[in-house]
Amino acid sequence: MNDIEMAKIRRESGETRRRRGLSVFRLKVIGAVFMALSVASTTVIPLIFGAPAADNMTGLTAAVVCEVASWCAVPIYSWLVYNGWKHTRSRMRYAGRLFVVAMLAGLPYDKIMTGHWFDAHTHNPVWGLFFAYVVLVAVDWIARHYAGFVRWVMTVALILAGVLWNVMLQIGVSQRVMYTGVLALAFVLVFYFLSAHENTMMFTAGLLGAVMCITPGIGVAFLHYRNDRLGYERPWAKWVFYALYPAMLLLGALLTL
Repeated sequence: MNDIEMAKIRRESGETRRRRGLSVFRLKVIGAVFMALSVASTTVIPLIFGAPAADNMTGLTAAVVCEVASWCAVPIYSWLVYNGWKHTRSRMRYAGRLFVVAMLAGLPYDKIMTGHWFDAHTHNPVWGLFFAYVVLVAVDWIARHYAGFVRWVMTVALILAGVLWNVMLQIGVSQRVMYTGVLALAFVLVFYFLSAHENTMMFTAGLLGAVMCITPGIGVAFLHYRNDRLGYERPWAKWVFYALYPAMLLLGALLTL
């Protein structure tokens, strides 16, 4: 068997593996399952096991396990945002959709997290994806218009501003240890800057996830098996996923009444 035949076999093997991998649709389903665990940790779990407290270790353990497991969704949704930026026909409309979802999720998220329908001290993690997208668009614009030292100074300043937005607005803060907004921004930037080097990108993202309480690193493992196919043909399917998180939060908020 010559080198050309071997190369053909490896190429066909790689194409077969990618066809059998996780499509965008499947990644969205997996992300939605982990996202549901986050909502359940503060709504369903207390109804089943009682309010998490020091004298209720069962309820406390179940709530913490669900919340920590839900962090697997952070790299998945970060990748979906990056992938959306790369393939969208209109980056403004894509940003608008993220903005609308973040707005719709706001009131029920506040109700679940604080007991009030509006609380300016906390913001849902979709805002983290929105800010990550804004930073991504701006960083790419800088890369196309500037070079050298000026480019990197502007890029670093922009990234620091994005981190500060997330920290000051308390976006997606979970268990007081996980800043999902900041982490989503970090993942999106890893995917952007290292997209030309698949293995390096996945290794860096996995290391970042492992450092951030392990479970986000598990989420990166799902991305390793993606096949970059859409996975659905109906145009309304994408709108279901946009509506899913606000709907979950609203249901959870109603359960807390």
